[in-house]
Amino acid sequence: MNFIQDNQTDQCLRFSCPERSVSAVYVLLYVCAAAVVLLTVCGNLLIIISVCHFKQLHTPTNMLILSLAVSDCLVGALVLPIVLIWTIESCWVFNRGFCISFILTSYFLTSTSIYNVALIAVDRYFALSNPFLYTKAVSVITVCFVVLCDWFVLLLYNVALQYFTGNLRTVLTCPRDCFLLLDEVWSLVDLLVTFVFPCAVIIIFYTLVFIIAKKHATAIRELNAQTRTQTSKNMTDSMRSERKAAKVLGVLVSVFLACLFPYFIYSLLGNVVEIEADSFQKVLLLVYLNSTINPVIYALFYPWFRKCVRLTLTLQIFRTDSELIKVL
Repeated sequence: MNFIQDNQTDQCLRFSCPERSVSAVYVLLYVCAAAVVLLTVCGNLLIIISVCHFKQLHTPTNMLILSLAVSDCLVGALVLPIVLIWTIESCWVFNRGFCISFILTSYFLTSTSIYNVALIAVDRYFALSNPFLYTKAVSVITVCFVVLCDWFVLLLYNVALQYFTGNLRTVLTCPRDCFLLLDEVWSLVDLLVTFVFPCAVIIIFYTLVFIIAKKHATAIRELNAQTRTQTSKNMTDSMRSERKAAKVLGVLVSVFLACLFPYFIYSLLGNVVEIEADSFQKVLLLVYLNSTINPVIYALFYPWFRKCVRLTLTLQIFRTDSELIKVL
């Protein structure tokens, strides 16, 4: 990726982060940054506690949501604070060793989040397209195994990416920024592996999901028109539940793609023309802020999540047999 370099080499060698005067705006920026980090960590932590504690939520799909919440929580705890400090200070205030660990962590957690969303899209498609086979073949243990393999493979890929690209360098030869500079081949490979392929899976399978959901809606109307038996009512309720879950996850996926799309554009442009490092930094911040948005989506669209939050905050989860409480 080609970045515009504002300073000459001799200037970079003498470069150090300027001291910032403490003002009301400066303090307010850090207060807002702290609020964003707390919202990200606590919001995703509530999702993790809810899915782990309540047995009614121990479903294959929720294991994927749990995996996404874990990666988002780690982004909030390990990546987002550093990015926000970097953005506010307009300068990389940490040393080179910290930069290397930051790049490895951020690349790994971001790619894990993307593949978690891709797995959710595939899961919803098979659950809607062939519910009987899905119920029989897909179990919580199976999904947990797939998730662990996903995390392990992506960790190996990100370690290999940084190993085979030689060394990690800052954008400038001075401590202003912290980016991994890849040559054209590795940049293209990384773009295909961590963005194009999983996003293509997400778009294709969610398009199929909404086609199926539309067919289900037609089937429900016809079923209601023809009969009012208890069996048809149960089937109708089940189909409505699946459609609602698909729509809510569709909102999550749409927001996710909206946050990633600017990064995709900048990644493509970065291989053709020079772009400003500051602009690319803001695009990266948008990608990380998606981890903050996800718990808000759950709170707005999932009644079970709001109930779980209430039970958790009122400490009712510490009661005997609280894991058996019906939250759906």
